[in-house]
Amino acid sequence: MCGIAGCYQQADGHKLVDIMTDRIAHRGPDSAGTWNHENGQVAVQLGHRRLSIIDLSAAADQPLTKHGLTMVYNGELYNYRALRAELASRGVQFTTNSDTEVVLEAWRCWGPGALTRFRGMFAFALVDEQAGDLVLARDPLGIKPLYYLPRGAGVIFASELKALVAAVGSELRMEPGALVASMLYYWVPEQRCAIDGVRKLPAGSWARFRPDGSCRVEHYWRPAEVAAQAAAGPPADLGAVIEESVTAHLVSDVPVSSFLSGGLDSSIITVLAHRAEPGIDAYTITFRPEDQRLEAMPDDAVYARKVAARYGIDLHEIEISPDIVDMLPRIVDVLDEPIGDPAAINTLLMCEAARERGVKVILSGMGADELFGGYRKHLACVMAGRYRRLPAVPRALVRSTVDRLPVSAGGRGLRYARWSKRFLTFAELPEEPRFRRSYTLYDPDELAALVSPDLAGHIGQVIEEHSEIYHDNTLPDEVNRMCLADARLFLPGLNLAYSDRSSMAASVEVRVPFVDPIVAQAAFSIPGSAKIQRRQGKVALKRAAESWLPHEIVYRPKASFSAPLRAWVRGDLQEVIRDVLIGGELVGCGMIRREALLRLVEDEQAGREDRSKQIWQLLTMELWYRHAQAMGVAA
Repeated sequence: MCGIAGCYQQADGHKLVDIMTDRIAHRGPDSAGTWNHENGQVAVQLGHRRLSIIDLSAAADQPLTKHGLTMVYNGELYNYRALRAELASRGVQFTTNSDTEVVLEAWRCWGPGALTRFRGMFAFALVDEQAGDLVLARDPLGIKPLYYLPRGAGVIFASELKALVAAVGSELRMEPGALVASMLYYWVPEQRCAIDGVRKLPAGSWARFRPDGSCRVEHYWRPAEVAAQAAAGPPADLGAVIEESVTAHLVSDVPVSSFLSGGLDSSIITVLAHRAEPGIDAYTITFRPEDQRLEAMPDDAVYARKVAARYGIDLHEIEISPDIVDMLPRIVDVLDEPIGDPAAINTLLMCEAARERGVKVILSGMGADELFGGYRKHLACVMAGRYRRLPAVPRALVRSTVDRLPVSAGGRGLRYARWSKRFLTFAELPEEPRFRRSYTLYDPDELAALVSPDLAGHIGQVIEEHSEIYHDNTLPDEVNRMCLADARLFLPGLNLAYSDRSSMAASVEVRVPFVDPIVAQAAFSIPGSAKIQRRQGKVALKRAAESWLPHEIVYRPKASFSAPLRAWVRGDLQEVIRDVLIGGELVGCGMIRREALLRLVEDEQAGREDRSKQIWQLLTMELWYRHAQAMGVAA
């Protein structure tokens, strides 16, 4: 796992690559390198920061040059040994034991066809000196990031947006539509970037840049096509597929640990990894009792301890009680774009604690909820379809009752009141708007009332993009349509994004065995009726897990990987909300309407409505906005 950066056809490429690789030094503290190629027609500079995981020797440092091809690579190829053996049988001679060299030689042998053979997470850049071409590529599901900016006759690229901003910030402008998208979703979808002109290489794609200034981007893995093919075939053996994926993700020349929240997904990953490698230890997080009480959070650590004790796993507990006022600007910088999910703080602090113990690799259960229908929003949308069929009178009675409920009382959060209010925001909508509203922060009219009239036009565009992606499939059932939309939007735009930035800020690699092309294909071979049944989500995965885990872990209530956000908003952050947000740049420039913002804050402080997510998102966007301006980015 590493950080990459580069310039193609840039007169100032040497300087820019140095700036960019320095800015992402946290991604690879073990070694650094640059490479330059100029021949009169082509100028290319590549930079690399290495976190050594496979082949720890200096021979595997990058950039890697071999017989006219040069590569910088960020990721891990879990099937590199099998591919190496196949290439060796074709006469390829290897000089390292790294997966990087396998990627390079696979490209030489098969070209873009190599990408469908790779099983892993990756983003890489490869230069063909003879042709003068630059190729960029990204893994099928978007685990590893890659930003690029067309500039002049060429392009600059890097693993993180902050590297591009550090290099050419004075040339850049913010993208208002992306800021509106962040307010709606609380993250920026893959189709947009917070900086105008900067693009995210799409998951499952590769791009070729040529000396004549041309560029083409092609997809080698399309989730809608994979899902449709899987749905048309027989159901996969989930147990066998998941066991094999976990084993594959253990390939490493350094010890591997696991994150164990006590929930189903992390318990599956941890126990299966422990069966394959008995020495694996695990990390869990806990919260202060007063924060848990206001948040109405279950004590996940109880379940993590039970799993660890039952299987003899060494468990390390980390209490999450940061000085949130000090932590806030740091996490905003770490996350690169305005991402308003406080769970990123959990990941950062957990990875820092693990890194202090010498850990470089941690397994995560991320991705199972998206693929197997495990979120509360999935179940709620199915229930909403039934609710819409009720007569109008009982629905009106339900609404009037729920509207009167407070979301907290006596310093304790009322979780079911919070959920009921949330449910009624989308319960009577058609399928696609219902799903979108089940996890976004505002309905369109609410958001239009919050933002400047100049920005309101972007709202319809962002919503239309969601609709297009949601409907871009031929799947036969609602549950799998929701899962596919999550795999294309929510997973890469939020969960994978914050996991990558937060873990790599601590120089730790997070591996996600559920976010795997073979697992994804298996997931969409399971009909939605086998994923959600009655009031139970993720049923197919739970049944597979019965052979690995005790019943009380498999069928325990769903708990979110979150942070005590409401406690922070009503306590530690009150002064920051008043001075930094209400008195801030977004209000001052007119992007956010002050009166509408004050109503959000007052509703939250009075306990009438749960507005903590909206307030946190706006606060993080305010700090991101100020930081971008300080780096020279124009509004």
